[in-house]
Amino acid sequence: MKCIVICICVLLLIPVIEVAAVRFINPTSTMPMMLHRLRAIFSNSPQSKIQYEYVSLNKIPVMFIKHLWISEDERFFQHNGFDWKEMDAAIKKAEREGKPVRGASTITNQCARSLFLWQGRSWIRKGFEAYYTVVMELILSKPRIMELYANVIEMGDGIYGVEAASKHYYDVTPRALTREQSAMLAAVLPNPSGWNPNAPGPTLLHRQQSILERAKTTKFPVNLL
Repeated sequence: MKCIVICICVLLLIPVIEVAAVRFINPTSTMPMMLHRLRAIFSNSPQSKIQYEYVSLNKIPVMFIKHLWISEDERFFQHNGFDWKEMDAAIKKAEREGKPVRGASTITNQCARSLFLWQGRSWIRKGFEAYYTVVMELILSKPRIMELYANVIEMGDGIYGVEAASKHYYDVTPRALTREQSAMLAAVLPNPSGWNPNAPGPTLLHRQQSILERAKTTKFPVNLL
């Protein structure tokens, strides 16, 4: 029994240590990146090279952060990591359509997954994600979470973060992105492995235009810098 208690305490402590570390240290790699490298080692098919370069928040245009916020989680600065209103709406929609619950993840949820966990819909992963989310909201500021998210989120096969995505798709740094390019990068996030900003289909174009239109009338709620 004592061993079980110790193991549980260790499991609960590890996320706290990891989150505390990224409060002060910019991550050089993430769990999804490490899994990507493992697939490259053991897969018989060619795997894309990882593209990742961390940049500080003051080097990311507020325009892109706003597009990211509009696209992914407009209540990010109001909730504590869990958007209960969005969850309730997603559950009701799933019940009406007879489908699994989708679309209720917050930026903090996705940041936790993109830093420390793996992709998938298992309850084990969701449980870890929820715990990391709580710890992140307690230890990290909202601007730090947003900075981490903008840097580690997957934006294409092996492409992580706005710096790598800007250079890969448009051959520019984030500061040189046009509004259309910035909105396109934010629009691709729900399906980075299936959508290509350089060859957008109707759905991706619609998402981009929706972000641009909402950005005209939606005021960004905080000064991040």
